[in-house]
Amino acid sequence: QVQLMESGGGSVKAGGSLRLSCAASGATYGGHCMTWFRQPPGKEREGVAGIYSDTKRTNYADSAEGRFTISRDDAKDTVYLQMNNLTPEDTGVYYCAVRVTWNRVCPLGRTETELYDFWGQGTQVTVSS
Repeated sequence: QVQLMESGGGSVKAGGSLRLSCAASGATYGGHCMTWFRQPPGKEREGVAGIYSDTKRTNYADSAEGRFTISRDDAKDTVYLQMNNLTPEDTGVYYCAVRVTWNRVCPLGRTETELYDFWGQGTQVTVSS
C-alpha cells in the first residue's frame, strides 16, 4: 500500500509561483508513474504532469508545458511540481497519484484517472487575477 501526502498549495496572484510536493510512503517498488492531476471547480479531474520512476521521463499537458516542471527526489520518495506564471485557470485541487506500470508514458487524460492505483488527499491552489 502506498500513501501519498501533498503539500505546498496556497493562494497567489496571477503571475506568481508555487511549488507542490508529494511525499510517498509504503512500497513503491518496480516501475511506476507519479503524476500530478488537478480538478478545477465544477470540472473533471485532469492530468498536469507525470514522471516515470527509473527513466525520469516526463510528460506534460499542453496547459502546463513551458510553465510547470515536474521532478522527483528518489532519496526522499518525493515528487515536486514547480508552477510558474500561474493564471486563474490554474485554480483547483491538485492531487498526486501513482500508477504501477512498465509503460514509461504517464497517462494524463481525463478518462485515464482510473488507471491510477493510489491517490493523495489533494492540496488547494487558488490563483487570483
